[in-house]
Amino acid sequence: MGTTHPHLHLIATSGGYDSPGQRWEHVHYLPYELLRRKWQWHLLSMVRQTLKSEAINRLVDGCFKQYPNGLVTNVQKGQVPSRYQSLARYVAKYVVSPPISVRRIDRYDGERVTYHYRSHRTERVEHETVDVATFIGRMVQHMMPKGFKRIRYYGVQATKTFAKVKVLIHEALAKVEGVVKGAIKIIARLSYRQRYEQSTGRDPLICPHCRGDMALWRIWHPTYGVIYDEAQVIKRGTYASTAQRAGP
Repeated sequence: MGTTHPHLHLIATSGGYDSPGQRWEHVHYLPYELLRRKWQWHLLSMVRQTLKSEAINRLVDGCFKQYPNGLVTNVQKGQVPSRYQSLARYVAKYVVSPPISVRRIDRYDGERVTYHYRSHRTERVEHETVDVATFIGRMVQHMMPKGFKRIRYYGVQATKTFAKVKVLIHEALAKVEGVVKGAIKIIARLSYRQRYEQSTGRDPLICPHCRGDMALWRIWHPTYGVIYDEAQVIKRGTYASTAQRAGP
């Protein structure tokens, strides 16, 4: 919390789509050292091409020299499909959880806040005390503006691409079911209703009082306000396409 630690959480497929061969190719081994350097190359090259200034060029060149082995990549070992549910829960907490857990706030006297965190530099639990304004400032910088997309899809996970190769992916997974059993549950796109029921064990569109089916009309968030309004969708004339994206 006390230092800047920008990072991304990525889920990548264990293979890729071979367009000329019209087939899915599995990757059984990915060199860790290569991944570090490729991640560094693509990230710094994108920064150089996007910002285009002498200062950025010097910064990028300095990063290549300072980190000759590439940037940090923390890859989970083992078979991901066997832990697909725990993987989904791990990623989900970064999307919907608050910036800091209440359990990490040790003391508050009305003017100063004391909290603890695990330092990425020392790998130990550190404690820090700051004034209220500073603490609030550190928290709100993690709150994205309304409409900001935290999850983005690239490659075969992109909507248009996925629609084209979905059948091929399913066929490939079926052939090696013993190796990647359960992986199909990660790849398959679930509706909002299915994702909610899977994570909580409760169907969000079943009334808890009469047990009848409910229709999704409006979604309200305590921070962002109304984030989905069926009436507005109908007025805009985009009901059909939006309804498909939003789920039931």
